[in-house]
Amino acid sequence: MIVQIKKQEFDSLADEALLNACFKPLILEYKKRMAKQPENSPISKELFYKELTTGQKALFVFHVYYDHASESLAEFYWWSAYFMAQPKIWSAIKAGLQYFKDESMYLLLEETEVVLKRHNCPNTLEEFAVTRKDLDNSIELYASINPLHIKFNKTAPFTIKRICDFIRHNYDDFIKFED
Repeated sequence: MIVQIKKQEFDSLADEALLNACFKPLILEYKKRMAKQPENSPISKELFYKELTTGQKALFVFHVYYDHASESLAEFYWWSAYFMAQPKIWSAIKAGLQYFKDESMYLLLEETEVVLKRHNCPNTLEEFAVTRKDLDNSIELYASINPLHIKFNKTAPFTIKRICDFIRHNYDDFIKFED
């Protein structure tokens, strides 16, 4: 699933455009495959994921998380809890950040995990009853999550820059140049 692109276009892409050029074909293929499966079969998700290169895996899991978590405070909270309740995915997001050598975002996710555990967020989907309204119902939870969300918004642009720099220097894992 390596993205095909002309070298000249690759060289001219700004960071956000490069990130999206590498991610968009992956998410489109993922959605196409999931649409064919009953209830987003976990086996189908794993098969798709196994077909990706190491770099694509790191990009895919971070970008999916980022797209959702960056929407708002409530989304940051809910999606962090949701992915944390799926240990394979949460671990993959953190491993992806390590792959890109992004210590700051990695440590932020570690901090987020500690806060979520302190507030009894479940570690499986079977027990998952987290709602976006939880932040409205608990001053303590809000006070714990809000600074993490602010830090997330400040850190994310540097993470995106780091990922794009990584792609530019390791493009074989993401891009194949067209003739």
